[in-house]
Amino acid sequence: MGLIDRLAETAKARRARVVFPEIDDPRVAEATARLRADGLCDPLPLGEVTDAQIAALVAARGMKETLARRMLDKPLIRAAAMVAAGEADAVVAGADSPTRRVIEAAGLAIGLAEGVTLPSSFFLMLLPDGREMVFADCAVNVAPDAGALAAIARASAVSATALLGQARVAMLSFSTGTSGTGDSVDTVRAAAEATGFTGPVQADAALNPRIAAKKGMGQGDANVLVFPSLDAGNIAYKLAQELAGAQALGPFLQGFRKPVCDLSRGATAADIVNSTVVTLALG
Repeated sequence: MGLIDRLAETAKARRARVVFPEIDDPRVAEATARLRADGLCDPLPLGEVTDAQIAALVAARGMKETLARRMLDKPLIRAAAMVAAGEADAVVAGADSPTRRVIEAAGLAIGLAEGVTLPSSFFLMLLPDGREMVFADCAVNVAPDAGALAAIARASAVSATALLGQARVAMLSFSTGTSGTGDSVDTVRAAAEATGFTGPVQADAALNPRIAAKKGMGQGDANVLVFPSLDAGNIAYKLAQELAGAQALGPFLQGFRKPVCDLSRGATAADIVNSTVVTLALG
């Protein structure tokens, strides 16, 4: 049984309520029909504004009720407020909305999980050789400093544990250990020291036990790769797709109190089904 099939079994057992604010999009409509038919979740359309949603916004942001009502006119914010109010268990959006809008809505209504300092993202990478990996951050944080990089690594470890059963995190750099110097290496080193994860480490040492032993850094069996910048992460996952035939699922948002999925605007109905299944496994 493949990873998605295993996660689908988890979703079926949970039978969560998922709000799809873009359910009028034909791709989303097709996906929700499949999700309902297969018993993977209970898809919900965007509901009417409720007192519970207003109360959730007021409690989360301390805004006045009149402002909360105006904010809830925006579909993404209302969908997130449905989750915050307990009217839904997760939100899946982004088919017709940019990532920043999905993050803004989730940050406003749902908020970050305890101990999390910033939202981030990851791709679930399924390699042709059977390896299953998490790549982060490939969609949100452009140039994270050491504190942000540490936060991304911690959140990615939580995500990998939920999806893959364990997290073996490598903080990637062009340098392994003390072999190189520079501002970017110092940033990765500080993040690695703050988290206790392996790093700074080059990609080959992170993935190859023989090279890891030669360089004296980690076990060479990482299943979570944390990239030093959005440039590096985004380039890497696309290269893995195009040159290695990897399947890239995501990006998935992480760090929020409740599950939030940011769909690619090019997502197919099948992509939306798979993304929903993964999102529910994270919850």
